[in-house]
Amino acid sequence: MIAGPVTLKNVTNVLAEGLALVRSGASVVDLGEVSELDSSLLAALLAFIREARVANRPLALANLPAGLKTLAQLYGVEELLPAA
Repeated sequence: MIAGPVTLKNVTNVLAEGLALVRSGASVVDLGEVSELDSSLLAALLAFIREARVANRPLALANLPAGLKTLAQLYGVEELLPAA
């Protein structure tokens, strides 16, 4: 689960924690507790998805915030976000 704000200020920690979860076999990333976000969250999620694909494991994203969906549409990557 990713919780709290995810912005450029703390994305490095979020990225490290998320990659560790994906590497340990997590199949769902829950975004229901994200309180603030910017495009750095989108970049981190794409890194999680890439890591799961390299390991040949499924990964789904649950409770996508509306702002994240908007950013993904803006950048043309919405189809890359596997919703749970």
